[in-house]
Amino acid sequence: MDQPTVGILHPGSMGAAVAACAATNATAVLWCENGRSPASAARAEQAGLTPVPTLRELLDRSDIVIGLCPPAAAEEVAREVAGHAFTGTYVETNAISPERAERIADLLRPAATVVDGAVVGSPPVGGKTPTLYLSGPTAATAMVEAVFAGTAVRTKVLGTDVGQASALKVSYTAFQKASRVLAALATGMARQYDVDQELLKVAARRSTSYLAEPEYIPKVAARAWRWGPELEEAADTLAAAGLPPEMLRAAASTLARWHDAKDDEISVADALEQLAQP
Repeated sequence: MDQPTVGILHPGSMGAAVAACAATNATAVLWCENGRSPASAARAEQAGLTPVPTLRELLDRSDIVIGLCPPAAAEEVAREVAGHAFTGTYVETNAISPERAERIADLLRPAATVVDGAVVGSPPVGGKTPTLYLSGPTAATAMVEAVFAGTAVRTKVLGTDVGQASALKVSYTAFQKASRVLAALATGMARQYDVDQELLKVAARRSTSYLAEPEYIPKVAARAWRWGPELEEAADTLAAAGLPPEMLRAAASTLARWHDAKDDEISVADALEQLAQP
């Protein structure tokens, strides 16, 4: 198949930009205008997508369908696609858990071939180049890679199992999004005591991400006995400032899983194994 027809469900800011890149190597990129908002229509038009009146027509004409919608709607959208007995390749590209990705695959198979996908990065506009991670049957992932070849959407195949791409996405999300919430809490706490500018100066001394330093994990485990109570104190301070303390109390509870690692020198693997034990 040289130039497949691609369908996009649904063209939000990310979906429309990704679909516009797919149009480079596709015969056409379709979207269903039925029930969509004027904002969706404007995005689709700007991205050069071809409108069709019904989901059935989109599915009948598409070789590849990309499901990219709010995570809460992922199963509902897939169930609707399955109801039309779609027989092409369905790329489940929502930010969902691996377990949900597998359930969605079960909804669509065996009629459709399912590829697990995950976009990491900002929408591919203005010089930004997100990566679309893929996992699933080799022939299907190769076909999706070909659709985005030479575009601002880079692709990388992680393996042949549905769930791998979703696992990478939620793993990255766990740090990237939660760390931003923690930054807001820390700044809010410091501001209550008029030390927020000094906090920024302290933070500016460090430019790398702990996510890029897994060797630091055993050090956290060894200090958990001390850091847990410190986080409880910080949670109390958040509460006193009228800020939500739950994230820090949860972090303190998590550290309790390393209670046997006090001041020990253990490996990253051992630290992670202990963390997985209730």
